[in-house]
Formats: sequence, structure tokens, C-alpha cells
Amino acid sequence: MDPFLVLGFGLLCLFLLSLWRQSSGRNKLPPGPNPLPIIGNILQINFKDISTSLTNLSKVYGPVFTVYLGMKPTVVLHGYEAVKEALVDYGEEFSGRGKLIMPEKISKGLGIFSSNGKYWKETRRFSLMTLRNFGMGKRSIEDRIQEEARCLVEELRKTNGSPCDPTFILGCAPCNVICSIIFHNRFDYKDQNLLVLMKRFNENVKILGSPWMQICRFFPALIDYFPGSHNRVLKNVSEIRNDILEKVKEHQASLDINNPRDFIDCFLIKMEEEKHNQESLFTVESLLVTVSDLFAAGTETTSTTLRYALLLLITHPDVLAKLQEEIDHVIGRHRVPCMQDRSNMPYMDAVLHETQRYIDLVPAGVPRSATCDIKFRNYHIPKGTTILPLLSSVLKDNKEFPNPEKFDPGHFLNESGNFKKSDYFIPFSSGKRICVGEGLARMEMFLFLTTILQHFNLKSAVEPKDVYTTPVTKGFISLPPKYQMCFIPV
Repeated sequence: MDPFLVLGFGLLCLFLLSLWRQSSGRNKLPPGPNPLPIIGNILQINFKDISTSLTNLSKVYGPVFTVYLGMKPTVVLHGYEAVKEALVDYGEEFSGRGKLIMPEKISKGLGIFSSNGKYWKETRRFSLMTLRNFGMGKRSIEDRIQEEARCLVEELRKTNGSPCDPTFILGCAPCNVICSIIFHNRFDYKDQNLLVLMKRFNENVKILGSPWMQICRFFPALIDYFPGSHNRVLKNVSEIRNDILEKVKEHQASLDINNPRDFIDCFLIKMEEEKHNQESLFTVESLLVTVSDLFAAGTETTSTTLRYALLLLITHPDVLAKLQEEIDHVIGRHRVPCMQDRSNMPYMDAVLHETQRYIDLVPAGVPRSATCDIKFRNYHIPKGTTILPLLSSVLKDNKEFPNPEKFDPGHFLNESGNFKKSDYFIPFSSGKRICVGEGLARMEMFLFLTTILQHFNLKSAVEPKDVYTTPVTKGFISLPPKYQMCFIPV
């Protein structure tokens, strides 16, 4: 038979199969735009700003609607009520991780980020317990962050008040905190091991946020059969895992089960406790993926938030002045800031919350999936359906936050100037899969930013009015535009 006829027949069958799959069951799903065969609704999505595209569709189809990103349906949740109802009220039913082709290829169902079911629950529980109770070692997490904050200040002093791009330095600080928690040691900012680690992580974040990777996410076959930047991601991950494995071997050789030094020790002790359990979920491979997940989540998000906070402060000198006045009043110039200070610093608390709200780091949220067949708002959502909670629609709600596109710490202050909580503040997501590193990130952001402002005046390298502060959206992630600033010692 003519090969072109075979190809044409195959494409026709694929077309008809796509048409049948999209039409069957659509009547029970939430409403949405009519999908095209095979490609679904991707022509209606701007891959450089997915969140805005979906927000525009919500104006037509309501707070719960369905889009086809490829051949499979995705149920989108828009607005506080819909997101809260799904992630909190139906927390267990929507606790699955949605399909993410690259994370799945990287983790193979292990770790915290992409895993599901019993494995996910046990690994998450263990990781949370270890991070929260790290006082079991000789030093607490707060001690480690305070030490790193001092090192960060010394590194910033080396800039001598000259204009610099703070991206690298602000990336090293949270990375070192994670290294201290996982490996029991930090690196000098010029250490080649740290430089290589940072380079690999930064390269992966850049690639994974590219439009090409968003397209591959909806058409997984592209990754399996076509060359592309995804291969560089896999190579970086493999090299990072090899480095972690060397550390694991060193820990195995020096392990003292009565004196765990760090996360790896705690994991190895758990492995030893369960060595006779044939179904144990704690293996070396699981350890490598879990540590990689902690690195990825604990480095990029915190450093990006800090970088954005400094950008907003040099463009809002009135906010910067109030912060430094509060620091002088509560802490002074010489005492080391600690977490107890936060309760006495409502303006700093408000600025940190407003920074996270304004930058909207992951506007479309991280996909969830239905763990069982669910009846949600009179719609039938089958098990395994991808759920996309638009965090941006909550963080930018104009009723809760007047003029949400404006940076205004007053969004989190009451009339008396005291800090005001908001249920709409969900940058770490919500429900069963809320970010496992939330507590660590909040501690780092407070201690790092407070310590920087305690020792330096901040100045823009150009006129503040000429600094661009609007987020640069990269797929599912919002990043600050590049800028330079001066750290002037006080």
C-alpha cells in the first residue's frame, strides 16, 4: 500500500478519534469554548500569558469552565469562591497532581511535586515533619538563615555601592539555606560547586517557562520524538542527581543514627528502619528525587520574590523609608533580626504579603487532578481530569484588593496600621497540596529582607520612574524584569 495513503488514513483515524473523545462526556463537564479536533482550544491561548487568556474565557463561561489543551479536557477554576470550594472544601477529591509531562519524566512518580496517592502522602508527611522539627539537630533552621543573612550582607558589601544585578547573589542565599538543611553545609558564593548548581537550576527554570515547553506539555509526543531544549533539562537533572548521590554516599559512610545532621541523614535513618519492609517507599532513588524537589522549590521561588521585593522598594522610596524606620525602632542597627520581631513589625509583614500578591509568581497555579469521580457544582468531573486553579484570579480580586494592579502594602493593613490577614492571600496555593516549603520561605523572606535593609540603603541605578516593574510572564511563571541597583552601606 502507498505509504502516503497509510499516513493519510492514520491521520484521518486520529482526527475522528479526537472528535469522538472530545464530544463524548462534554455535556457533563462545565461549559467552555468548542474545541478543534486534536489541538483543542490552544489557538485561543497565548502561551506567553496563559493566565490572562483563561481569565478572558472566564468572562464568557463563568468561574468554572472547561478548555481542551490538546485532546484532553482541563477544568479551570476562576475566583476565590470556586478555588476555595475545590481546593479546601473538596480538598481530598482535588488533591491529585495534574499531568505535567516534564516533571513526570524527571521524577517518574517519585518525590513530592509530581507524585500521587499513598507515596505522595507519606513522602510529604515525612518532609514536612523533618523541616518543621529540625531543632532535633544542633542548629535550628532559623539559626541557619540568620547565618546566611550575615554572609549575604558581607557579599553585598563587596559591591562597594556600585550598580549591580542582584539576581545571582539573591539566588545563592536561599540555595545555601537548602544546602545547609539537606547537606549540613553551605558553600562560599564563589565555590564552583555552588556556581554549577545554580547555573543548572536557572537554565532549567528558563527552559521550562518557554512557550515551546508549554506546547510540549499539551502534546507529549513532541518530547518523545522531536529534539529540543527539553533534552537539556533532562541532562541538567541527571547531573544534579549524580552530585546528590555522591553526597548521599558520603552520608551513608558517616551516618550516626542517634545524631542526624540534616535531611539526608533523617531519610537514611527512615530507610534503615524500613529495610525489612518490601513495600517501603523510602529508597535511594526516592531520596534523590525528593531532595531535587526541595532544591527546586526552595531556591528559585524565594530568590525571585526577594529580587522582586528589592525592585519594588527602589521604585517606591516612601515604602522603603517606612520599612527602615520600623527596623530602626524595633531592632536597631546592631542586633540580629529574629522571627519574634515579625509580630512587632506590621509594615514589614504587609510589604512581604503585598510583594507576593503583586508579583503573582504562579498565576495559573500548579495543575491538580481529580482523585475520583466528582459531582462539583452540578457538573460531573471524571477521575483523572486535570484541574487548573487560577491563583491570579484570587490574588488580583478587585473587591478584596482595590486597584489590584498597583503595589500597595495598605492592602494588608487596617485603619490602625496593624497587619490585616486576608483569606485571598494564597501565593503558596491552598488545601492538601499547599507548598511544603511555605514556612521556610516565609522565614527566609523576612530575615533576608530585614537584614539587607538593616545594613544598606537601596538606590536604583537609573531614575525610579524609568524602572519597569510589570512581571515578565514566562509560561506559568511570572518573573521580574532585569534591573540594576546599588547597595549603599549605612
